[in-house]
Amino acid sequence: MKRREFITLLGSTAVAWVLVTGAAHAQTDFPNRQIHMVVPYPVPYPAGGIVDVATRIVTDKLSEIWQQPIVVEAKPGASGNLAWDQVSRAKPDGYTWTFLGPATMANPRIYAKLRWSEKSFVPIGATVWGPSALVVHPSLPVNTVTEFVDHVRKNPGVLNLGHPPIGSSPHLNIAIFLNATKLNVVAVPYNGAPATILDLMANRVQLTMLPLGLVVQHINSGAIKALAVLGTIRSPLVPNVPTMSEAGYPEVNVVPWYGYGAPRGTPQPVIDTIVAGFNEVMKVPSVRGALQKQALQPMEPMSAGEIAELYAADTEKYAKVIREAGIKLSD
Repeated sequence: MKRREFITLLGSTAVAWVLVTGAAHAQTDFPNRQIHMVVPYPVPYPAGGIVDVATRIVTDKLSEIWQQPIVVEAKPGASGNLAWDQVSRAKPDGYTWTFLGPATMANPRIYAKLRWSEKSFVPIGATVWGPSALVVHPSLPVNTVTEFVDHVRKNPGVLNLGHPPIGSSPHLNIAIFLNATKLNVVAVPYNGAPATILDLMANRVQLTMLPLGLVVQHINSGAIKALAVLGTIRSPLVPNVPTMSEAGYPEVNVVPWYGYGAPRGTPQPVIDTIVAGFNEVMKVPSVRGALQKQALQPMEPMSAGEIAELYAADTEKYAKVIREAGIKLSD
């Protein structure tokens, strides 16, 4: 080999080695600075709701373990679409995250002009299952789901339904329930759970379906009545309330999960590091206990591949619900 060719080859090899080792180092020392978490607010995830509670419990502990700040930004607007649009266009380096839930999977099928889709994100953590409850005003002469369905069928168009934000998990769960039962109720839209709960207790609406953690105290006080919970097992917080499967409607027994995502294109080693971090957090007894007090069921550790499979399966599940229920907005 000629001397000039050898020097050129040596130089190219050195540059390639610097690039490879530099990239590897950039990935293996992750995280080495502040992480930015963009959370949709106020709808479909209002303050004090599942996103707010779960995000702060989990990310506070992860920040402590990693010794790096995780700054949570509540970004309002367009049923969460502005937050997800912002994160979808962020640099895919692992330092910008968002919250993943049913609305992330549903909104691209409900809104016609989004610049993002569920494929804009790669899941980086799955942390909690969020069981909901079918609740009614205590004046209704029903104590079971079957009695409730019979009552509504005998009184079509009479009862008011507290309708959660479009695309939220309670909204999708209600759509599944109404599709299964073919009930005729009057939908009254709300932007969040607090106002819905107040109007339910005041008997301005007679039924709704909301995350169990937001209504459990009112169930136990007798201010509202729970007919069923959506979950694989009964909740220890309301042990006398049957699951929807026990009540005779297994097809309605859909339990959403909640986690976190990063922009598509985030390097796999970084994804694996973040997934491992969330898995470590979910093993901490104090974290699990804090989530359980909010009626959230901590998820067991999952690999990045397993979370991706769950994300894809639930996306298809909610797409089917939206098609069958005919849910659609113009923009």
